[in-house]
Amino acid sequence: MTHSPLPGPLVDATWLAPRLDDPRLVVLDATVLLPSPRYDGDHRSASGREGWVRRHLPGSRHADLTGDFSDLDAPCHFTAPGPRALARALARVGVGEGSAVVAYDTGGGIWAARLWWMLRAISVPAAVLDGGLAAWESAGGPLASGDDPVPVPEVTPVTPVPRPGIWTDVHEVGAISRGERPGTLVCALPAAAFDGSVPTRYSRRGHIPGSRSLPGRELLDGEGRLLPAADLAARVGAGLDTTDTPVVLYCGGGVSAAGVALALTVLGRDDVSLYDGSLEEWSKDPARPLELGAAAGPGPGQSD
Repeated sequence: MTHSPLPGPLVDATWLAPRLDDPRLVVLDATVLLPSPRYDGDHRSASGREGWVRRHLPGSRHADLTGDFSDLDAPCHFTAPGPRALARALARVGVGEGSAVVAYDTGGGIWAARLWWMLRAISVPAAVLDGGLAAWESAGGPLASGDDPVPVPEVTPVTPVPRPGIWTDVHEVGAISRGERPGTLVCALPAAAFDGSVPTRYSRRGHIPGSRSLPGRELLDGEGRLLPAADLAARVGAGLDTTDTPVVLYCGGGVSAAGVALALTVLGRDDVSLYDGSLEEWSKDPARPLELGAAAGPGPGQSD
């Protein structure tokens, strides 16, 4: 098996620039367009492929998290495809055995983190470009436009090796919420979404009882990069410590939660899982409770 060239779950433009031609690396833009809801139940999303066509890292391809890279038969948006379906989707963008992926986006890193988490779940080496396309451009990195004239190479699809403890389902979340099993539920949405004071894309406002607020956007600096390690640890530690284990992250649809999962992984935590259905699934069942109001956490969120 080819040794992964990646140094860890996060890379920067300085690291990536001289390695764009490394045949082991496949760079994927995972951007999705997800406008803020105007009223409760207002769920709109669209592929970011058109934006990728206009401006992208040279040699990159677009991974459509509204298409091949989600389970379109699932009742919730952005549901992770099964391992074999994900391996097939990866092959269609040139990721096969021996490949490593660098994911980026134009949406604050959550979409790249979502793709990274799905690949981590099946043991495909992957990393997120810190700061995404904006950081690449500000570092002087070249940009390309148009569809890739080079055909996607034929590859041997990866053999997915599912990792245990990556996903947590609605029943496990319910048991943690009721105190019937150990775990700490953490909501990655902004504080206003957590407390229910703004419209939600989903059936009902609020947060899962017993959960804490750790807004993913608060873990980024003003340029969309993850905070420096010491600052990141302090921000996370304000509301979450090592005794709060295991950590189960959720948000609206399992996307912002992936951004927090990336931050916790960078800090060295390996006790993290993600509730894929998140509030979209939870809120559909009126028998599952939701709470309104603030709770202890690192502070208010900034955006959706």
